Amino acid sequence: MNKFLFDMFPVILFFIAFKFFGIFTATAVTIAATIAQIIYSKIRYGKVEKMLMVSGAIIGILGSITLLLHDKTYIMMKPTALYWVIAVALLISNLFFKKNLIQQMMSNLIDAPAPIWNKLNLVWVAFLVLLGFLNLYVAFNYTENAWVNFKLFGVTGIMFAFFIAQTLALKKYLIAPLDEQEKLVEKDKSAQNKSETK
Repeated sequence: MNKFLFDMFPVILFFIAFKFFGIFTATAVTIAATIAQIIYSKIRYGKVEKMLMVSGAIIGILGSITLLLHDKTYIMMKPTALYWVIAVALLISNLFFKKNLIQQMMSNLIDAPAPIWNKLNLVWVAFLVLLGFLNLYVAFNYTENAWVNFKLFGVTGIMFAFFIAQTLALKKYLIAPLDEQEKLVEKDKSAQNKSETK
């Protein structure tokens, strides 16, 4: 939950600033919030995650263009740019460098064979590409306010639904939490003791 809130910090601030001051102030606030995230990560953990650096670069470039040209188009394209950059990174890493980034991120939660990881990687690529198109559709076919609401609530809901679907599809590969593993071990020991007493 802490990681989720940390990642959502700029989006939440963008939403609040937009409601009170408009999209250009919200853009400036988001740029500042992302820079603050990067500085905090460097001080707190001694490093900055690549994903945060990529997000920071995209918001820095498109956000700055938005403010300089006073054109909201560029900041509205930011989510799509981020989703598609991540999708390309997932695809290229897997195809050309034999590195499955989804597996690296989720190996502590899922224990699956290589073909399953490769399929999951492609599913993520397709999902992010479609999410990018969806952002563009909402941005340029609905009101500015509708897009901002979609950016916070719509995307969050879609992501949550995707995670649930992914969990259900891969439930047989899920790694049980440590406390559940301990319970299973205790249950096995109890059953073994009962069989020995008999």
